[in-house]
Amino acid sequence: MPATASHLPQIYRPAFGLLTDLYQLTMAAGYYDQRIHERKAIFHLFYRKAPFGGDFALAAGLPLAIDLIRNLHFSADDVQYLGRLQGATGKPLFREPFLNYLQRLKFRGTVHAVPEGEIVLPHEPLLRIEGTLLECQLLETALLTVLNFSTLIATKAARIKAAAGEDEVLEFGLRRAQGIDGGLTASRSAYIGGCDATSNVWAGRYYGIPVKGTHAHSWVMAFPSEDAAFAAYAAAMPDNGIFLVDTYDTLEGVRKAVATGKRLREQGHELLGIRLDSGDLAALSISARQILDEGGFPAAKIVASDSLDEYAIKELKGRGARIDVWGIGTRLATSADQPALGGVYKLAAIQNAAGEWEPRIKLSDTAIKTSNPGKLNVKYYYDRRDGYPLSRVIYNEFTGEPANELVRENGAVSTVEKTNGEARDLLVPVFTDGVLVFAPPTLASTRDRALMNWKIWSARASYAAFPAGLDPRLHALKEELRTASA
Repeated sequence: MPATASHLPQIYRPAFGLLTDLYQLTMAAGYYDQRIHERKAIFHLFYRKAPFGGDFALAAGLPLAIDLIRNLHFSADDVQYLGRLQGATGKPLFREPFLNYLQRLKFRGTVHAVPEGEIVLPHEPLLRIEGTLLECQLLETALLTVLNFSTLIATKAARIKAAAGEDEVLEFGLRRAQGIDGGLTASRSAYIGGCDATSNVWAGRYYGIPVKGTHAHSWVMAFPSEDAAFAAYAAAMPDNGIFLVDTYDTLEGVRKAVATGKRLREQGHELLGIRLDSGDLAALSISARQILDEGGFPAAKIVASDSLDEYAIKELKGRGARIDVWGIGTRLATSADQPALGGVYKLAAIQNAAGEWEPRIKLSDTAIKTSNPGKLNVKYYYDRRDGYPLSRVIYNEFTGEPANELVRENGAVSTVEKTNGEARDLLVPVFTDGVLVFAPPTLASTRDRALMNWKIWSARASYAAFPAGLDPRLHALKEELRTASA
């Protein structure tokens, strides 16, 4: 069983320098030419709007990001490839001194991050990277790739698991995922968010996720009759007797599964259940439950699949569906109702020629797109008795600990709620001067943490008035830079 949650160098190539957009490399080349490439800089990775119309997201993907950062380098073949690229005039796009620099590149910076399984609000940094301007710039695309998608799918899975309640949830999305890596990352993230198992054997192999599955319609269709198909599957998998019953007539299929279950029982095995994959799942599950109970199999589970998500689960439960296990595929693995998180990566501070830190801000006519300057962290206040969230404050470490007030996104000033509270910084050290100082927990323990946090944060009826925002000094700095740039 894997001890940690990431194995990117085993799955892919060991050098990730080229996992980037071309403009990151052209900017890096420009920094090098201007001799500012070794200036220290601070970047933050964050999202602006909570996904799925919710209030928060579930952080995921940090071990993948760690692998990318540790393997930020360029092989000799990579450098040769870049040397062959041409600009608009047909001349080499990159000069030889810059290419030689890339071949020696190794990450030497400092990273703070939100651990997987934590709740993250809009504008709060999931990741803070402090290093040379060039190395920070080259990490942007790769880090957004893994953290955006991982966080999105983990959040979607948490919503699905919350809708399912105590029912088992299986992730079945590989065949509809966006490519091989999309399927692998989706399985990993879905497990963090609360799925109990996956059909993805590759994810089981590399991440230690429990794997489960039944059989497809093709199995039934490969035999002369449904009876013969169920009997053959029972012979092949006597202790994995879950039968897909909707290839032909669904309720007749349930009856045949019961008959097969009785033969299994005579042989010392037990019918585990049936799977419904089409039709009116609520009505069919109610009828199937009656057939199973009357046939002597009250413990047999009813598994349902067919384009399910949190909305469909709530609707089916509202209609009294007798479904025990939910198989979630396309709408989870592709996050069908919101296919991207929209996380961004922004420069927030840079050292000048004298080595002094200067804050930076990205302005926009759209208020939500104006970034926060400085060296950011998030102070999280929570009830020491039950972990209930009290307040969240984004603050600038350059100016010290946050005050007792905060400025909300709409400009309103609120008191930081601390009653019965404990406080901690949300960002924790991951790399210090290029050295990894964080040991990712097991994926199973990360999942436990995520489920606990999601339950705690979901217990609050509304977050419209939740005291979260900027430390007043950070807000003042932001306004100062906004005014100076106007």
